[in-house]
Amino acid sequence: MLKEFIITIYLLCTRILFNLMKCFPKRQKYVFVSSFGDNVEYVAREVLQAELGDVVILRSKRSRYPYERLSRERVTFIQYDAMNPITYIKSMYHLATAKTVFVDNYFAFLSVMNFKKDVECIQLWHAAGAIKRFGFEDPSNIGRPLAAYQRFERVYARFHKIIVGSDEMADVFQKAFNCSADQFLTTGIPRTDFFHDEEALEKAAAKVTSTYPQIADKKVVMYAPTFRRNQLEQPSIALDVKRMCEELGDDYIIFVRLHPAVSSKQSSFTHARVIDVSNYPVINDLLVVTDVLISDYSSLPYEFALLEKPQLFFAYDVETYSRESGFWHAYESVVPGPIVRSTDEVIQHIKAEHYNLNGIRAFSAKWNMYSNGTASKNIIKYLTQKDEKN
Repeated sequence: MLKEFIITIYLLCTRILFNLMKCFPKRQKYVFVSSFGDNVEYVAREVLQAELGDVVILRSKRSRYPYERLSRERVTFIQYDAMNPITYIKSMYHLATAKTVFVDNYFAFLSVMNFKKDVECIQLWHAAGAIKRFGFEDPSNIGRPLAAYQRFERVYARFHKIIVGSDEMADVFQKAFNCSADQFLTTGIPRTDFFHDEEALEKAAAKVTSTYPQIADKKVVMYAPTFRRNQLEQPSIALDVKRMCEELGDDYIIFVRLHPAVSSKQSSFTHARVIDVSNYPVINDLLVVTDVLISDYSSLPYEFALLEKPQLFFAYDVETYSRESGFWHAYESVVPGPIVRSTDEVIQHIKAEHYNLNGIRAFSAKWNMYSNGTASKNIIKYLTQKDEKN
């Protein structure tokens, strides 16, 4: 109850301030609200190159994305923080006077924002695909107060358009956000443009190798587990990466990419060939040098599939995770496998090079059907055509 009361007061203040700021005229300005950053960066860069207008990026406090591909002289960066009166007021001003607003996550403040006429709010989201349920379909919503559910409804109703990379993901969003088919822009996912850019891939590989020179001439296996609520109390990971190194030999390096909430609690890895890359800011760069990805229920496999490289799905707790988080479809029917449940199985598959590359190609074709390297430009094309009609 206390949490809901605090949220109510915060949103009331936000509504009042936002409506006051709407007294200022609308500007030729594109405002991005970002938790993740990569999709934002790609679209913002195209907005600048097309000279459509000014770019303002409101970064959440948790955002660690470096925006290396953006010219900082041409972008206004503001850290959105409701506890900081100055940045809070600035953020409300930019949102209230924007021509177009892009978001890449759920933001509660959208629930009290009635944008000016002809202003669009476009949801970029932060995943090309989805295994676990979210939005209205999230099992954790059960038992929440009615006020919270109504807030979700108002936030999702603010998404005038939603970017998708496939018809599969459009179906997911329709259930998660209770939206209609005419809200989707089948442009492809902006950050996947990276995987179609050979020069960018080479630069990323060189940068990661410079950061971790020990991977040169080695095979890189990256373990990137999904966040689990019980890891806050027990931060250890289930995969025995030290034994993997010992069994696989000197030809292999193990990357471990943990969720920030877990990484801060996890003890450092003691093996020389196990590298904690949790704080490396750009996950796509790491994927370029990864030879085998070990994942479970995250969205990483969808982007990694574009590289057509081996994947293993370490789903040791699939029954428990399914009950707690829920899957859109039966797990084994979605992932291209192989599905493994123990460190021994992981080692055996890597040694035998037992992968499902044909399944990965089919998986990518299904979930990345519109992500062909021109997603960012397609969004700009939509924006310019919209302007011409108006």
